[in-house]
Amino acid sequence: MTDKLNVLVRVDIDCVRAKIAAQGRVTTQSLQALYVVVKRANALMEGLALEIDVTRARVEPDALEQLHACSRSHHLPAHIDPFQADCRLSILASAEASTTLSKASLAA
Repeated sequence: MTDKLNVLVRVDIDCVRAKIAAQGRVTTQSLQALYVVVKRANALMEGLALEIDVTRARVEPDALEQLHACSRSHHLPAHIDPFQADCRLSILASAEASTTLSKASLAA
């Protein structure tokens, strides 16, 4: 697996859902680029459900926590989306990444 972030966006025919699949390495730095892709996908249609699939990526725990925070708040970071448009996000992460995130949360 490469460290380079590779992103594929798929939008279903009736425009009710978009899936953003990321591969490679997701860090807090590369996450900024992923947020830009999410913002553009979210602008396609109001109320679009967005699914970010990082099951095939190596995700740093801090980056995964930031993704989950966006999912909980329904907004992207203000420096990415200053107008704070509603963003319906769900995150698909590998069980390994989720376990690492849970352990990091418990340690904090």
